[in-house]
Amino acid sequence: MENIQHLIQENEKGKRLDAVLAGLEHNWSRNQVQQWIKEGNVTVNGSTTKPNYKSVTGDEILIEIPDPEPLDVESEEMDLDVYYEDADVLVVNKPKGMVVHPAPGHLTGTLVNGLMAHCKDLSGINGVLRPGIVHRIDKDTSGLLMVAKNDSAHEKLVQQLVDKSVTRKYMAVVHGIIPHDDGTIDAPIGRDKKDRQSMTVVDGGKQAITHFKVIERFKEFTLVECELETGRTHQIRVHMKYIGYPLAGDPKYGPRKTPNLNGQALHAGVLGFVHPSTEKYVEFTAPAPESFDHFVENLRVAVDNNQDTD
Repeated sequence: MENIQHLIQENEKGKRLDAVLAGLEHNWSRNQVQQWIKEGNVTVNGSTTKPNYKSVTGDEILIEIPDPEPLDVESEEMDLDVYYEDADVLVVNKPKGMVVHPAPGHLTGTLVNGLMAHCKDLSGINGVLRPGIVHRIDKDTSGLLMVAKNDSAHEKLVQQLVDKSVTRKYMAVVHGIIPHDDGTIDAPIGRDKKDRQSMTVVDGGKQAITHFKVIERFKEFTLVECELETGRTHQIRVHMKYIGYPLAGDPKYGPRKTPNLNGQALHAGVLGFVHPSTEKYVEFTAPAPESFDHFVENLRVAVDNNQDTD
């Protein structure tokens, strides 16, 4: 069981306890928090309370997170696109449409299932459902991920993410024509109060910084490279929507009329980090999938032919 402490700040005064805890950086759902409170796993100044308790500045909150129930996650033979592997780390190019790790009700066909068959020595820091997983990309985002094969490597790679020293560059196609050649989006991201399954730019959210530069402009779209300084959930998708240029094909954050691409046009093409054992910087590049390149080529053809693209 993991214990997490939180001290109520002035800006949280008067807010419901479940809302405060759901808004923390751990990305807990409000339903999950309410369940913990009702089960007595959350105390305020040493006493149990109710989800609607109105927080007071200085309240000492203790959250006892129950150990997850063990789930039977089986290894599955897969043709993984492994870019690099040694005794400490593995770099894999995840295809679009593949979930990174199992979740209740979705225990097969994930990258973790394939990794468990590929190698037996994965770090155990993230538990049975996410062995070796240091960071994630969305199901319908393709691209490079680093995987830790032991706990020491895992801790060092995570620290690099905390220090913002990992290179993570994405190719994306967005709606609209971005007039400036580059820019930085510095806007905090948190859960959307109207839709707990979505993220949005919100006051009091976690710091999120995305750098972007224009690669190519088309008639109604722009090809951009986005580089993450932080790694919040759905960060690029949320940030590009925030500045008025949502990702093409994005079913959650895109406009109602967007190309049918079976998900957002987003590819994690460049990944660089300091190797946890050699302490030397390594960098890997994976080309975008054919479907991504085909969409971009159609946009070029439309420009050449001065035609609309759907």
